[in-house]
Amino acid sequence: MLSLPFFLSCKTGSKTPVTTPSGFDWQGHRGCRGLLPENSIPAFVKALEFPEVTTLELDLAVSKDKQLIVSHEPWFNPAICRNSNGDTIARKDAEKWLIYQLTAAEIRSFDCGSLGNPRFPQQQKMSTYKPTLREVVEAVREQQPLRSAGIQWNIEIKSQPEWDGLRHPPVEEFASLVISELRARGIDKMCTVQSFDRRALQAMHRQAPDIRLAYLIENIRSFDYNIEQLGFTPNIYSPYYQVVSKKLVRKCHQKNMKLIPWTVNDVPSMRGLMHLGVDGIITEYPNLIGGVGKRD
Repeated sequence: MLSLPFFLSCKTGSKTPVTTPSGFDWQGHRGCRGLLPENSIPAFVKALEFPEVTTLELDLAVSKDKQLIVSHEPWFNPAICRNSNGDTIARKDAEKWLIYQLTAAEIRSFDCGSLGNPRFPQQQKMSTYKPTLREVVEAVREQQPLRSAGIQWNIEIKSQPEWDGLRHPPVEEFASLVISELRARGIDKMCTVQSFDRRALQAMHRQAPDIRLAYLIENIRSFDYNIEQLGFTPNIYSPYYQVVSKKLVRKCHQKNMKLIPWTVNDVPSMRGLMHLGVDGIITEYPNLIGGVGKRD
């Protein structure tokens, strides 16, 4: 998920403690990227150590052998990954390592945790890899059996029109692969599929209208415009948190939609958004959630 330009910032912070309402959806972004390597099995297992977390958020790419790989980019980010030889990846060479051109076994040989992440200095460094969605679901069930039974999943299709056939399969096929795997893992009723790419949501809506959908928003268009362009009313509207307003919350609720903003990494902003009436929050620091109801 990206950040919008700084000039869109609005004041969402609050020093007033907030009681988390029943049904509020706290989501661990890429597991818990602030604490452990993003989109890794350890990060998802760790996120569930925080009792407030109700949903695990993750991103999907597709491998050469049509496996769903948990990865934010459809390539290996040079800032956080080493190649199969253990060498760092030059930025100019990032495009040489496209996930769609590698098998799941080849992808597993890359280390995407030992370097850490300069954006998240608290993140613990460890050797880890980009797992398949199947591996993540199975690991969560095995290592967090009590928590996994009730956990929800928020799964992002990472697609763009210019990437079709190059960095991922055509979007209709991408959606079909996701649907098949969600049903095979038995999480289709516990899952929301999200995307910035409205084509992906439209494909999901056509192929599996029973699966919940969330429209990720990073533009500055109006709510009405975005919903009109999508062509149907999704279950969740998910904008960048600094553009959330009381009016936007009201518009969503009038259409029986939830509003769950991304990505919120400080307690005052969490409190401010809860005062506005959002239905959940996506965060990279689930360890901060306990602070929203406490006085500073």
